Amino acid sequence: MFDWLQHFADWLIYSVFKVGAESHLGTALNFFVYDTLKILILLFFVVFIMGIVNAYFPVERLKEYLNKKKLYGLEYFFSSVFGAITPFCSCSSVPLFIGFVQGGIPLGVTFSFLITSPLVNEVAVAMFLGMFGVKATLIYAFSGIVLGTIGGWLLGKFNLEPLLSDWVKKILDNKMQHGQYEGVNQTFYQRLPEISRGAWDIVKGVLLYVVIGIAIGAAMHGYVPENFFNTYLGGGQWWTVPLAVIVAVPMYANAAGIVPIVQVFVAKGVPLGTAIAFMMATVGLSIPEATLLKKVMSLKLIAIFFGIVTLCTILSGYLFNLIL
Repeated sequence: MFDWLQHFADWLIYSVFKVGAESHLGTALNFFVYDTLKILILLFFVVFIMGIVNAYFPVERLKEYLNKKKLYGLEYFFSSVFGAITPFCSCSSVPLFIGFVQGGIPLGVTFSFLITSPLVNEVAVAMFLGMFGVKATLIYAFSGIVLGTIGGWLLGKFNLEPLLSDWVKKILDNKMQHGQYEGVNQTFYQRLPEISRGAWDIVKGVLLYVVIGIAIGAAMHGYVPENFFNTYLGGGQWWTVPLAVIVAVPMYANAAGIVPIVQVFVAKGVPLGTAIAFMMATVGLSIPEATLLKKVMSLKLIAIFFGIVTLCTILSGYLFNLIL
């Protein structure tokens, strides 16, 4: 989808600025340019689409529907499956998360998407299938969806909406206040300027957080050596799974980018379950993601989200080591 953007980043860093493609600086700068532009484009597009949806399907109507319909927890599963079929990394999923919250979708259901989206996608599944076989691939894909479903359900039970940031609460309040006059009498072209301004205001609101978050991720992507982890995770002791997860959380990569690293880990003696737990923590949680989420969540909510997902990932790692 974004191959053209990758070509632009390659051209800008390697041809215009003459930074070596094999250097740490070149890798970091390329990553920064590509991911920053990609996330800003995604953010504007998603918020713009959600603005159109909200114009014709107000927030209160969606909340009323979800409150009345008894889906018996399937809403978390469906959100998790939707996350699995969207090819986004943890930071790229944040724009959709903002759009869902803006659209009035319950926070727990939205968390199910945010958890699963970076963990599972078709590219990673295809690579996993070629490297580790059918059994490991099915377990990996199924566990990612289950992790998102359970994690979202748990977070939904905590009634965490008051812990959203004031910025998000203000957006939701404005949506409710303007919901009446944006009624059926306005045509799409009459609503378009307001929808565009709303989308651009949200992009401007998170711009600094995007730049800071991606800069942190780029530095880690370019300068942290791969063999650093092989040294400490290959023993198979009980503490290697939580260590793998804790070490992976500050990292930043998408699932497709981390699968080859997981293969190297396994080839060097790291248990497959430990390697998968490392992968899930790398793609599902990251410091750049936390930086982006700071705009939409309080620090307490970010800590709760990271804590539950980290715990579920560690338990998954132990389970993988038992059955793989």
